[in-house]
Amino acid sequence: MRRDIFGPDHEAFRRTVREFVAREITPHLAAWEEAGVVDRSAWLAAGRQGLLAPDMDAEHGGGGVDDYLYHVVRTEELARAGTLSPAFNLHSEVAGGYFAQLATDAQKARWLPGFCSGELIATVAISEPEAGSDVAAIRTTLTEAADGSFRLSGRKSFVTHGLLAGLVIVAALDPAVRKPDGRPAATLVVLRPPAPGLAVGRPMDKIGIHSLDTVELSFDGVRVEASDILGRRGLGFLYLMQNLPRERLSIAVTSLALAERVFEETLRYCGDREAFGRPIGQFQHNRFQLAEMATALRVARAFTDRCVLEHGRGELEVDEASMAKWWNSELCNDVIGRCLQLHGGYGFSSESLVGRAYTQARVQTIYGGTTEIMKEIIGQSLPL
Repeated sequence: MRRDIFGPDHEAFRRTVREFVAREITPHLAAWEEAGVVDRSAWLAAGRQGLLAPDMDAEHGGGGVDDYLYHVVRTEELARAGTLSPAFNLHSEVAGGYFAQLATDAQKARWLPGFCSGELIATVAISEPEAGSDVAAIRTTLTEAADGSFRLSGRKSFVTHGLLAGLVIVAALDPAVRKPDGRPAATLVVLRPPAPGLAVGRPMDKIGIHSLDTVELSFDGVRVEASDILGRRGLGFLYLMQNLPRERLSIAVTSLALAERVFEETLRYCGDREAFGRPIGQFQHNRFQLAEMATALRVARAFTDRCVLEHGRGELEVDEASMAKWWNSELCNDVIGRCLQLHGGYGFSSESLVGRAYTQARVQTIYGGTTEIMKEIIGQSLPL
C-alpha cells in the first residue's frame, strides 16, 4: 500500500533503522528471550545510531528534529522484525514525551544526555497491584520532609524495563496538594535507580516477550529531592491524561505494523505451501480469509496514518487515540491468530515469525489501557 505521509528523509531513516534491527536486534532475540532481559549494549548501540531521541535537542545528544514521524518509522521497523522488545517506544515516545514537555532546563541537562545515548534507560511506573487501568486509584504516596525533600512510599507493578531503568517516572499521591473535591492530587517524580529504599522485584514470568523485563518496584521512604519533581506539584493526573493518547497511538502503530508483517509472511506462505496438489491460498475458504484480513488491514492503515498526522499537528483527540489503540490491538490479535492457523503446525513453532508474534501481541489489548477502558473513553465522548 502506498503511503504518502513519509518523505525522503523518513525513508532514509527507515533504511537506517531496518539495517540496525537486522544487525543489532534480530540475531540476539533468542538469547535475550532466554536471559529474560535485553543486553544494555543494544541500547547503547541505538543511542550511537541516533535512534533513541530524534526529537530531543541536539545540545543534549538528540536529533533536534521535531517530527513525530521518525518515532513512527522506528516503531514500525521494530514491529516488522516480529518483536516488541526492546521497548524503544516506551523510552523515546512515552517517557521522552514527559521529559520534553515538563522537564526544566536544569533537569534536561541532568537527564537527557544519558537518555539520548542509551546509558539511562527510561520507563514509567504508574500501575499498582490494586490500580491498573484505573489510574486515579493509585496509593503510592509522596510526603514532604522537614528539610524540604520528600519521601516516596508504596508499590508499582508491571514496570517495563524495570531491571535496566536508570530513569523512572513515578506517579504518586501528594497529600499536601488537594483537588477541588478534597482528595489528594498526584505529582510526578523521577527516580535514578539504585536508591536507598528502592527494591526491584523478581521479573514477572510472562507468557511472551520474555526479554522485556517486567518487575514490581517497592518504595520504602525513598528520598526524593525537590529538583526531581517533574512538572508542577499536584498536576500529575493532568499530565498522565495529556500523555496517555501518545502512548496509545504508539501501541496502535506497533500493533498494525506487526499485523501487516505477519500477514505479508502468511500471504507468501499460502502461495508456496501446497496441499492436495495446489497452493493452500487457492482454496476458497483460505482465499476469503486472506481477503478479509487484507481489507481490515487496509482500512486500519488509513485511519492510523490519519491519527499519526493529527498527532504530529497536535490535533489528535483522546477518543480517536483510544479508537486506534482498541481497534488495532484487537485486529492484530485476530490477524495473527488466523495467520497461525493457516501456517498449521509450522505456525506453532516459537522459531516462526507468526509463532513469536502470537505470544507477543496478546498484551497489546491490555497495557496502555485495556480494550474495555478504551471503549469506555470512546463512549463518554459520545453525545448520550
